[in-house]
Amino acid sequence: MNNISAVDGLLAQMREMRAVAASGGRAPLAQTGTVEQAGKVDFAHVLKTSLDGVAQSQQKSESLQKAFVMGDDKVSLSDTMIAMQKAGINFQATVQVRNKFVQAYNDIMNMQV
Repeated sequence: MNNISAVDGLLAQMREMRAVAASGGRAPLAQTGTVEQAGKVDFAHVLKTSLDGVAQSQQKSESLQKAFVMGDDKVSLSDTMIAMQKAGINFQATVQVRNKFVQAYNDIMNMQV
């Protein structure tokens, strides 16, 4: 249980840092309108935003790869590799979150009432 809480804490910190970076350093929930009522967060909006972020990182990675292969002097190998790694990590994290949702769903469905 301790490992799970540590991972949850780390994920919460990563989400908070990502939200601050995406909002340009502003408080993300108060500025972006994801708070609907007194601390309630719209799950669908958070999920869509996260998936859009993963898609954008993959598109950026692909565009940098194409530019590098075509010989664009403005694109370096290190930038391309970093973008590829970020896209891969984002995708792996998304798959892990999906797996946790499926596992939680199965656990709930298998509960005896």
